Amino acid sequence: MANNEEAPVLNVEGLQTSFFTPDGEVKAVDGVDFEVGSNETLGIVGESGSGKSITSLSVMQLIQSPGEIVGGKIELNGEDLLKKSKAQIAKYRGNRLSMIFQEPMTSLNPVFTVGHQVAETVRIHKKMGKREAHQEVIRMLKLVGIPAPKSRAKSYPHELSGGMRQRVMIAMALACEPELLIADEPTTALDVTIQAQILELMKSLQESTGMAVMIITHDLGVIAETADQVAVMYAGEVVEQADVNTLFKRPLHPYTQGLMRSIPRHDVDVEELEVIRGTVPSPAEMPNGCRFASRCPFASEICNTHPSLGTPKNNLDGESDNGSVRCWIYTDEWEQEHPMNKEVHQES
Repeated sequence: MANNEEAPVLNVEGLQTSFFTPDGEVKAVDGVDFEVGSNETLGIVGESGSGKSITSLSVMQLIQSPGEIVGGKIELNGEDLLKKSKAQIAKYRGNRLSMIFQEPMTSLNPVFTVGHQVAETVRIHKKMGKREAHQEVIRMLKLVGIPAPKSRAKSYPHELSGGMRQRVMIAMALACEPELLIADEPTTALDVTIQAQILELMKSLQESTGMAVMIITHDLGVIAETADQVAVMYAGEVVEQADVNTLFKRPLHPYTQGLMRSIPRHDVDVEELEVIRGTVPSPAEMPNGCRFASRCPFASEICNTHPSLGTPKNNLDGESDNGSVRCWIYTDEWEQEHPMNKEVHQES
């Protein structure tokens, strides 16, 4: 999915992450593939329980027991992170790859000043002395738009607003100029004005550094604002991948179509928004066939067999695609089973 001819910064193939419970193995992420190029943003979108956050934690090697990465490949600029030791990954984390978490108040240590916490990052990974690290802290806080950075560096997390705390987290994440930045719901706890400022800040910093970005969210508005490529996740697997313009113009998977119809639009007048009926299946009781079939208005007999993620073969409006979809509707097998059905594709 990288939008240039260079090798991707991040390449994930067949990622499988499971949790081992007394009742057996629970597959939270099941065979996920994607890549992110330099200066490119991949948006991973899905509702709660889709596996998007577990995917990001897997990339960061932050899965805790009883969870375990049981298969696949995670390559950072050609290096397979799953073959690295814990000590090697610890050196990469915060240095070559960084993460911004959803709620900065729980991510920042309440007993240390924010300046101390940013300084700790650069002193560990950049081997800076105390004075040099302090100067770097001031520079980073200024870079992320925090006013009076010298005095703010002496503040404790509880003395800052939510937006300011998130800016501190961004400063900490970018202090070592990472190759990959993962942002997991970075604006969920912020009001819309601050959200727009944070997203604009992240985009500006990406343009100046060329880093690859993964943004994890349930908010399609954030995806539209920030992403170049999009992976839609459902029940632990990717069900659709496309560039952002294609996805919003012509969503293919019935789940993606449902997501699009559930958000308000200024150009469409409706009395009430549609909802996707039913719930995401439990990871402990995944169906053998299509995981969306029980909620899908187009479900058919063939959906009892699990579909693979592939290039659509029978686009009903005749347009070409540069993405992929996990749905029987866009296969030759579906046409053979439904030779007269031409009303499946729905514009959002």
